[in-house]
Amino acid sequence: MTGTSSGIVAGLTAAAVGAVGFLAYQAQATVPAGLGGRPSANGSPGVPATKAPRDRRHPTALPSGSGKGERVVYSVDDDRVWLVAGGNRVLRTFRVRPGNVDPPVGMYWVTSRSHAVTGTDGIPIEHVVRFTTVDGVTIGFSAPVTNDAVPDTDAADRTGGSRETRPDGEAMWKFATIGERITVIR
Repeated sequence: MTGTSSGIVAGLTAAAVGAVGFLAYQAQATVPAGLGGRPSANGSPGVPATKAPRDRRHPTALPSGSGKGERVVYSVDDDRVWLVAGGNRVLRTFRVRPGNVDPPVGMYWVTSRSHAVTGTDGIPIEHVVRFTTVDGVTIGFSAPVTNDAVPDTDAADRTGGSRETRPDGEAMWKFATIGERITVIR
């Protein structure tokens, strides 16, 4: 009898491990390409590390070479964001106040969002859209709840949040849902 029950337990354990493995494979196979992945230090393949060309007569125009399709384009050199619909139609562009840690040039996807939290600088923020981490610092976009908020931080604090105005933060929140592509350019 002892041999029979240990065989049943071993069989059930093997079946459970197999089922978990299968479910893990299915979950991984349905994640959009690159979601949660980290590009190399030089960015993801196909995205140039040099500054994307700009239209000198229209400095807020969407930079050429910033990709195709629906996406958020973030220029770390210009501290500017473009919300881009299909057909490269710019829905909105605005400036941001970046933290002191920039993401590398590359392609990312929105991995998490929070309606309202306290930022690493002590400021209450809303419409938080996160897309990567750099050396343990979370990188994303957010808007301070009040316009007169002053960060409770010193120069040694590492922050990765790029701050938007509240109207721009609301537009980002509506546009950049989980899985939305974020293209970071110079």
